[in-house]
Amino acid sequence: MDFTPHTETEIAEMLEVIGVSSIDELFGVIPERFKVQDQIKLPEPMSEPEVLAHMRDLAAKNKLVTSFLGAGAYNHYVPSVVHHLVGRGEFLTAYTPYQPELSQGTLMAQFEYQTMVASLLGMDVSNASMYEGATALAEGCLMAIKHTRRDKILIASTVHPQYRKVVGSYVGPENLVLAPFDETGAIDFAKIGGLLDDTIAAVVAQTPNFFGVIEDFGKISELAHNAGALSIATFSEPLAFGLIEPPGSLGADIAAGEGQSLGLPLSFGGPYLGMFAVKQPFVRGMPGRLIGRTVDSRGNTCYTLTLAAREQHIRRERASSNICSNEGLCAVMSAIHMSMLGKSGLYKLAKFNHFRAERVKNMLVSAGLKIAFSGPTFNEFVVSLGKPASKVVETLSKDGLVPGLALDKTVLNISDGLLIAVTENNSDKDIERLISALKSA
Repeated sequence: MDFTPHTETEIAEMLEVIGVSSIDELFGVIPERFKVQDQIKLPEPMSEPEVLAHMRDLAAKNKLVTSFLGAGAYNHYVPSVVHHLVGRGEFLTAYTPYQPELSQGTLMAQFEYQTMVASLLGMDVSNASMYEGATALAEGCLMAIKHTRRDKILIASTVHPQYRKVVGSYVGPENLVLAPFDETGAIDFAKIGGLLDDTIAAVVAQTPNFFGVIEDFGKISELAHNAGALSIATFSEPLAFGLIEPPGSLGADIAAGEGQSLGLPLSFGGPYLGMFAVKQPFVRGMPGRLIGRTVDSRGNTCYTLTLAAREQHIRRERASSNICSNEGLCAVMSAIHMSMLGKSGLYKLAKFNHFRAERVKNMLVSAGLKIAFSGPTFNEFVVSLGKPASKVVETLSKDGLVPGLALDKTVLNISDGLLIAVTENNSDKDIERLISALKSA
């Protein structure tokens, strides 16, 4: 321990208790070739100005590009007030407090987050966050398996491939049944009926899906419920629910997905935010922390962890989930961002994103390119390039333009498919550059 080192006497006492004679004997199971034999050779210490200069030199190596990447992580504008408020010492922790009476401000902020997420998704109850979208969905699938006492998950092949992979690691890949998609880029309802039987615990669909296409989630929920299964909605772009019907209004029992686009920067892939909400009958089976509002002995409003017996720190062997922390700080960031937008602001931002994406689609078609799927989209879509997409991306990236995600490099293996996301951060100049580059690629 670097700052509070053990004394030689303390070390000797601990070694005696565990029955070994030395530190070397304690770590004897580790092969010698893996042990550091000498002191680690570190550079000479630097002063604060020298460290700052060094960090500036490192930052200068970053290459700034114009990007139309999406596929689960979206380049939205984050107002400066979000970072200003969340940087306060009262909030700056990633964990939900275990002593709620001492952390009323944090709990209140997370309670407001829960309220806003439940409203956004059209659900009854939200938890105080999960790690990120993929594990939130996986936890939802485990919850469905436990609730229905069935083993298998019918999951749309239009769900984010990485989400599907994580779900498979939780429930077992042999328990995943893939539902195909059709020319619209959405679930093929002509084929899904034959896949539903009494082994299916839940039907999982993403909307907008990995291709950016808006699924007919009401029909998906109806099919799931008719088969005795739960309906699970996942998402990676929750901003869409400022414009389209939320999953709760379309029959979803569980809504679990990624919240990054509402207040979190890209940050090289994390930390992100898992959103998780359910309908009332499923509250006691949901994972994660729940913040509740009540009154204290003096009649004052206060906040606390509620239904805590579901959690692993109370009843580990019977817990609804073994998630042991969450993304509390990211949840507060999202709450601040949603509060800044408000209901009308969320709608306007979502509408603007949709408008920009539709404009780009029309410009690409006018340039002679083809939109891959006919289904309606939000702010992301697939364009067919007529040639290997990865080669086009590689060529344009060298000039500082990342036009999207090449789908020939994904498990979906659409050889000429390029997944393009358009947000408010893509200027008219950026869009014109994209159209020109893809037209001549």
